[in-house]
Amino acid sequence: MSINNQLSSTASNSSYPQKSEKYVANRKKYRRYNWMFFLSVFLPIVTVGIFNIVVDPYDVFNTPNFLGINHSKPRKDNNDRLFKATDVIRIKPITVLMGSSKTKQGLDTNYPALKNEQPAYNLGLNAITAYELRRYLEHSIANQQELSLAIIGLDFLMFNSFTKRRGTFAEYRLKKQYISPKDIIHVALSMNGVLASKKTIIDSNKTSLDDIPYEANGFMPVLNPDPDKTKDKFQYGINNYFNDHAKYKLSTPLIELKKIVDLCQKNQVKLIVFISPSHATQWEAIRATGEWSTFEEWKREVVKITPVFDFSGYNSITIEPIHSGMENYRDNFHYTKKVGDLVLNRILSYKEEEVPEDFGILINQENIESHLEKIRQHREVWANNNSNEVKLVEEIKQKYDGALN
Repeated sequence: MSINNQLSSTASNSSYPQKSEKYVANRKKYRRYNWMFFLSVFLPIVTVGIFNIVVDPYDVFNTPNFLGINHSKPRKDNNDRLFKATDVIRIKPITVLMGSSKTKQGLDTNYPALKNEQPAYNLGLNAITAYELRRYLEHSIANQQELSLAIIGLDFLMFNSFTKRRGTFAEYRLKKQYISPKDIIHVALSMNGVLASKKTIIDSNKTSLDDIPYEANGFMPVLNPDPDKTKDKFQYGINNYFNDHAKYKLSTPLIELKKIVDLCQKNQVKLIVFISPSHATQWEAIRATGEWSTFEEWKREVVKITPVFDFSGYNSITIEPIHSGMENYRDNFHYTKKVGDLVLNRILSYKEEEVPEDFGILINQENIESHLEKIRQHREVWANNNSNEVKLVEEIKQKYDGALN
């Protein structure tokens, strides 16, 4: 080897340690940068997730509630389709009380008439459709194969073909025995979850334990109503009905109700169906939209599928005059626990002597026509004696129609 080649080889070999050391240093530098990057990205996400899980603004994770921190959850009610689905997974009730917000606010699962049907859960959902009713019953059966009793409150509104399901309804969370990963992400890692947690903490600082409406069994009675706002609530509720259901098309022949009956028979679940006892002004609102004949036809279709206890119409409970000290109703739609107890008494044959004779008539295909005729007669008597409430509904309808023109 020549002297030049030896010098070149020596110089080349001497540069290897320098390059190697530089390479290692750069790798450490990049690794440290990557760790900093990942921590800066994921640490806030993990922190947000832990925060939302601990606060648990929708009561999805069954996190302990601490007075003054997270005991009051104002965003919970509008997410009832979420937290009630997870409650069913956790509680696995053998009795479910189903229906709309009327059921949710009126039927107490701890009522003595249900003492032998525990655990019971109130699965009433805001503005539920007949389709959702069937899907949540399927969810209950999927999580409790020994489900023995389903009590379902029907509403005319559920069977309006023009009614759309609420955006909070999700097929993916039903008929599962675990909380869906999508729901975990939605609650734990979303901005909506953060805002709900923030609202929970703020509200918990100023709300007493006595003012928390939701109970662990899904029951949500209206607490401490403002008596001075009673008439306003009736006006608001009647106007809402016109907004949502002035246009009505009956989903004949009530396919979803037939599926519910078949589902209960297949799974040996005792089914009790009743028509909810809204206030007399609600029936006047139906009349004002020109759908009274449709309302009657709906009942005819129902009894073709199953016998039903009818608490609607103009009876001694539903005709309570609108005033500040009402005991039976909070608005035109929602009845109180007092009325809900009477409903349970009737349908479960418990202390029936306490139930007014005209409240809750079991109807079928044999007596439906005579029953409808009695309601028409009772309506005429009520309207003659309560012209001010008839006028109230008519005036609200006129204002609604005027706003459309």
